[in-house]
Amino acid sequence: MTDIQQEAFESPAQSNKRWWTLPVISLATLMIVLDATIVNIALPSAQQDLGMSDANRHWVITAYALAFGGLLLVGGRVCGVLGHRRSFAIGLLGFAVASTVGGLAENVGTLVGARAAQGLFAALLAPAALSLLTLTFTDAVERGKAFGVFAAVGAGGAALGVVAGGLLTEYADWRWCLYINIPMCLIALAGVPLILRDEPSGSLRTIDVPGVLLSTTGLVAMVYAFTQAEPRGWDDPLVLLLLFGGIVLLALFVGVQTKSKNALMPLHIVLHKVRGAAFVSVWVMFVSIYGFYLFMSYYSQTILGYSPVKTGMSLLVNAVSTIIGSMLIAANLHNRVAPRVLIVFSLLSAAAGLLILTQLEADSSHVFMAYLVPAQILTGIGLGCLLAVATNLAMVDVGWHEAGIASAAYNAVQQVGAALGTALFNSIQTSVTSSYLDDHGNGKAAVKSGIVHGYSVALWVAFGVLAVGALAVGSISRGRRTAPSPQPETAVPSVEVGS
Repeated sequence: MTDIQQEAFESPAQSNKRWWTLPVISLATLMIVLDATIVNIALPSAQQDLGMSDANRHWVITAYALAFGGLLLVGGRVCGVLGHRRSFAIGLLGFAVASTVGGLAENVGTLVGARAAQGLFAALLAPAALSLLTLTFTDAVERGKAFGVFAAVGAGGAALGVVAGGLLTEYADWRWCLYINIPMCLIALAGVPLILRDEPSGSLRTIDVPGVLLSTTGLVAMVYAFTQAEPRGWDDPLVLLLLFGGIVLLALFVGVQTKSKNALMPLHIVLHKVRGAAFVSVWVMFVSIYGFYLFMSYYSQTILGYSPVKTGMSLLVNAVSTIIGSMLIAANLHNRVAPRVLIVFSLLSAAAGLLILTQLEADSSHVFMAYLVPAQILTGIGLGCLLAVATNLAMVDVGWHEAGIASAAYNAVQQVGAALGTALFNSIQTSVTSSYLDDHGNGKAAVKSGIVHGYSVALWVAFGVLAVGALAVGSISRGRRTAPSPQPETAVPSVEVGS
């Protein structure tokens, strides 16, 4: 370890600062997660104001997702080269500038470009944030508490984004969905000096360029394929080309990594058994939970007639439940219950929430209290508890110089899962509803029943994904990962999945 790193993690004066790191990093994480959903509700207003066509409006959402998801692995490596704290500050400053440009946009091109720039800086900011948190809290008890708070912010941020988007759009202006990032960035930047220092490792000249090109184009192709699957259909030539191309490029990326001396993502990062279990469980959860968010948004507005604001406010139940799951349940059971048990419980809790929603019918009564509230509680607890546990496991046995790429891989799993879940849920719902209407006509009652039936089938699929994921994680054999960390003095210690 370098002298600066030694000072950062052993000096009593520096050690006393570590808890100030948590709110600073959590605020930045909240901003990143908010921006994945906050613009969704504001999109109709932005479309009308800027004269966007229906065919092009999705780029406001897609540009952020593509840049963020596609550049995460590169961002993870860069933040290690530049230094995690320095990268964190650069990411915050860039995100603030991009948000300002987007808020001031007078045409579609500027807004889409600003959203892409937000995604680019988020791809640097997200791995830097998790790396700093991981390397700051090395004590098992403190780490459990810190990850509980971090997970609560990350899990609840998506729901809060819908709430904030509705409130800002209705009572202010859609541009404030972008401007809101400016004070958040400035507050976080003011807290950067409180974050423990780290030293850059490596050089940008040693970055694996073939790996960068293959991973970026592969991830972008996959994410874009998922975003286009719903409007075009899974059998559309473009979607199939993107999916096949993305798979081939990522396969080539893996091949390059096995031979590269400066691999962008060393394969032991993803082949580690404990970390692999975390990645699988998070991917499964995000595939399913983003279908749940779509259901809540569409069902509340199209079937129940809720306004965007009321729809967003109704999701506060879910946001509060994620906090309970991460900060109360997972944090208190950390180091008392086997991680595998907590993961399986989390997935089954979310599955139970979706199972309740599959029982909805077009004429169901007391929908909010009988169905939506218990479903939100169970899915929220499951999501919050899982992320608190999985965030910890994802950084197991990670040394200082690999923390950025491990956290980037963890974030990439979330992004790919969310993109797939959104596309899959939408595709199933629309195709099932269309088939239902073909059989039952297009009367008002039939349309309502068809929509609800489509949601029900899609939710059954999401439930199945969670159930299979719980079974897969639950079957992981008990055993300890024996491979030592490259720098054990700064790495998260080894843990057992099963006990």
